[in-house]
Amino acid sequence: MEISHFRFAASLAKALSMAKIQTPQPVRGTQDIFGEDQERFSHVVETFERVRRLYGFRGVQMPVFEPTAVFARSLGETTDVVSKEMYSFEDRGGDSLTLRPEFTAGISRAFLTNGWQQHMPLKLSAHGPLFRYERPQKGRYRQFHQLDAEIIGAGEATADVELLCFADQLLQELGIADGVTLQLNTLGDAESRDAWRDALVEHFQAHRMELSEDSQDRLERNPLRILDSKERQDRPIADSAPDIDAYLSSEAKDFFAQVTEGLDACGVAWTRNSRLVRGLDYYRHTAFEFVTDRLGAQGTVLAGGRYDGLIETLGGPATPAVGWAAGIERLGMLLAEAPQASLELAILPMGDDATVKALSVANELRKTGLSTEIFGSGKFKKRMARANQAGALAAIIIGEDELASGKLQFKNLATGEQTGLDVAEVIEEMWELKFSDDLDDLDSELLALEQDVKSTGDID
Repeated sequence: MEISHFRFAASLAKALSMAKIQTPQPVRGTQDIFGEDQERFSHVVETFERVRRLYGFRGVQMPVFEPTAVFARSLGETTDVVSKEMYSFEDRGGDSLTLRPEFTAGISRAFLTNGWQQHMPLKLSAHGPLFRYERPQKGRYRQFHQLDAEIIGAGEATADVELLCFADQLLQELGIADGVTLQLNTLGDAESRDAWRDALVEHFQAHRMELSEDSQDRLERNPLRILDSKERQDRPIADSAPDIDAYLSSEAKDFFAQVTEGLDACGVAWTRNSRLVRGLDYYRHTAFEFVTDRLGAQGTVLAGGRYDGLIETLGGPATPAVGWAAGIERLGMLLAEAPQASLELAILPMGDDATVKALSVANELRKTGLSTEIFGSGKFKKRMARANQAGALAAIIIGEDELASGKLQFKNLATGEQTGLDVAEVIEEMWELKFSDDLDDLDSELLALEQDVKSTGDID
């Protein structure tokens, strides 16, 4: 009997060991970013980092999770984000925490708890992952990534203009501005907004039974959001609703005029969309979206507005602020092509001793700022083909002759020309090769400028 049990156990263990182990699948709505997608992602972030420095925005890193109250108070308990989309959980200490669904509330909390009021006006930028439990679709994920820019403590219209110029320049430098339109609206000051809200509620109440179920729900808690409803039955009612212009105070009109005049002065194109809203009560004055028709129905690529009342909801003093956010994945999708990783030098060692030398040479070259990769395995022709495919400008070949002479075989991959150079000469040659196109462009520009001066006679 004992032998029988032993055999059964052994057979069971063998069967279990042979059973195929199921690889866990990624969580729905998440993504593994690699290859071309990663190059697009990195290019968007690197461009954002470069442009934000031009505008004097200081980078900030925020916790990925916050006390749930940070978002419940600032976004509003009745919003879809808070009621349906937040990833909230109780930690081992019994505290309710939430994975951040957006940046602004967390930055506002940090502004108060760290005493950053002393730095006002404070220009901040951030980027990273956010989390919302919504239906995954093109360019939208449950874990997604955003760029964020905020100006806290500036109540002047010039802050809105500067922030919009920042956004416009970012899109221009990414090369995706064509086909993207800045839609602009004013929500007025508190007095204007309250009067408009009352008029909207009266209008929608008169058509309550004709509204969709979602809009009937919004009528009770967030009536402004009915204006941008996508439900077909809501559109005639929303389109016939009163515009805010009839309710704007003179101060609100002046503020909006200052924003539009500033944009015109800076050459930033915009179009008025009087139906563009932000539903929460702390939004004031400027609301905007950069939209495109190249991403299907969900065409917003960057959006924001002025939120002068937000910091008060977190227990702070009345503090003016304005900001925007943009989805990194969605911006990356608009890029005409994925930027290529900039490999400049390929090293092809021939043999073990040459491989050790290649490590030393690559280390020296990288310290001078030249991107370098060693292609050390496989047949020589295939390695050279891989170097060309990687976009290398030149290749260094190290064999027995090169080890003996101390000279590296340097090959210009564009011309095929080869010559023996030491490391210092390689560096000099590479920097000249690297910037030759830029110098040619500069020469052409200088020549054109010289000809223009001669033709106009203006030497000033």
